[in-house]
Amino acid sequence: MTQAELLRYLADVLETLGLEYMIGGSQASMYYGEPRLTRDVDVIVKLRLDDLLAFVEQFPPDDFYLDEQSAREAIDASGQFNIIHPTSGLKIDVYVNPDTPYDQTRLARRQRLPLMPGAEAYFARPEDVILYKLLYHRQGGSDLHLRDVLGILRVSRSELDDAYITEWARRLGVAAIWERVRNQV
Repeated sequence: MTQAELLRYLADVLETLGLEYMIGGSQASMYYGEPRLTRDVDVIVKLRLDDLLAFVEQFPPDDFYLDEQSAREAIDASGQFNIIHPTSGLKIDVYVNPDTPYDQTRLARRQRLPLMPGAEAYFARPEDVILYKLLYHRQGGSDLHLRDVLGILRVSRSELDDAYITEWARRLGVAAIWERVRNQV
């Protein structure tokens, strides 16, 4: 299974189950910015305990590793769990969408985009990819997140809602990082 096939499979599962989702992380930053190597897919999902059994059943243990208990804990804590495709070595990081004003806003803003010929999926908007990359940089200090932001700015800057990013960066406490990165381009 290729990364593109895994992404399509994931989108098909989420849409079949009627779950709100959006592709985020490096996949989304590459969609709007510059390519880079990644072995995982990040997806943000509005997932409830009532949805979990049907979700888990879509990832059979002969093909995938998914720890149901970790998924339950992630739902309870608005955290994250993994789905691994051992044959390919690919991984899906499933982030349960937190119930905060910003996280509700970013999920509502998602947009449907072409994934591959004949398939579409929901992606986080580029402004929200930038904001989460800034948050992750603040948490862990990784410059990889800032490189992704710079890539989005280089490729998609004219299409970005700068006022939206600036306002949410202020509200999320990452305004100084945003200003520093924005001034580099």
